[in-house]
Amino acid sequence: MVKIGDKVNDFQAKAYQNDDIKTVKLSDYKGKWVVMVFYPADFTFICPTELEELADNYEAFQKLGAEILSVSTDTVFTHKAWHDVSPAIKKIKYPMLADASQALSREFGTLIESEGLSLRGTFIIDPDGILKCIEIHDNSIGRSAEELLRKVQAAKFVRENKGEVCPANWKPGKSTLKPGLNLVGKI
Repeated sequence: MVKIGDKVNDFQAKAYQNDDIKTVKLSDYKGKWVVMVFYPADFTFICPTELEELADNYEAFQKLGAEILSVSTDTVFTHKAWHDVSPAIKKIKYPMLADASQALSREFGTLIESEGLSLRGTFIIDPDGILKCIEIHDNSIGRSAEELLRKVQAAKFVRENKGEVCPANWKPGKSTLKPGLNLVGKI
């Protein structure tokens, strides 16, 4: 299983995006931030609320140089069928990866073996392919796209401002910290 600070192994998966089925590789996004969002299954209850909120914030992620990849153990054909009938899922412009073999879910530690489904897992990978953030939780709890966006902003800030770190609930323009020193001031 991949861990914080590890270089994420390149992978490829079929994806449904913009009415097309294509093969996506992690290496396609070298030089970009990658946000991988694992979810249990298409045609469920909480999943479309999360994926729609990500779709509503997709442009903000792209402005940061980040790509969103959603992942479930469904097939690309199930993704397409869901896209065709759900107003929430029709909003999605980012790739929806198919992990029918469960290899990605297993690699990232989100697979519920007994069910063949993924837990809700979120992973932020930096432009060099290094894993910077992991969040995995119970499938009954939906995630916040705004909080995920804040985490990408913080990770990007830390990468670009060596020696500075972001305190709890940091947002762009707020004070940062230098370990061992006081607040740096507004940036």
